[in-house]
Amino acid sequence: MDWTAEARQDFDAMPADGRQLVLAARAELITAPDPYYRGIDADACLPHWITVRPLTSTKPGGPHIADLAGGRGWLIYTFIRRHAVPQITVIEAFWT
Repeated sequence: MDWTAEARQDFDAMPADGRQLVLAARAELITAPDPYYRGIDADACLPHWITVRPLTSTKPGGPHIADLAGGRGWLIYTFIRRHAVPQITVIEAFWT
């Protein structure tokens, strides 16, 4: 998983509990067969504190948002499917 410079700065500035949830969400995303969780109830296998949805409903293949802890934080990320090494890039990280 890669981070934009701004997203990495935001992550580094988070309190410890926020960083811990972000790292747990990261583990879920990088081990998923499809980090965009396409389809009805596709994210049902995720822990109860994370939901994934397209950032814009008209672009289901575009950036996605992983809502954390009921809206206390989120990760906005893109996913590039590659044969050898798929790439997830976090473009925004937020925690309240």
